[in-house]
Amino acid sequence: MANIKSAKKRIGIIAKKTASNRRVKSHLKEIVKGFDKAIAENDKAAASERLALAEKRLMQAASKGAIHKNAASRKVSRMAKQFRKSKAE
Repeated sequence: MANIKSAKKRIGIIAKKTASNRRVKSHLKEIVKGFDKAIAENDKAAASERLALAEKRLMQAASKGAIHKNAASRKVSRMAKQFRKSKAE
């Protein structure tokens, strides 16, 4: 346990940021799972909507620092590739 006042403050701040990041990441996982489910069910309209939503939310999370911007871009790229592949079938 910290003894210095500023260190105690930092512990509280870190706890808040960790909780916020967990919420964001959990929400992102739900969105990505929704996209994967739409792809699995071969529902192209729903997959298109969910891809757009996922891209928006991933980029928002990256801009806020919850995830790295390259990680967000990589996930979007992979999802778009998966969507194009399912569309071609």
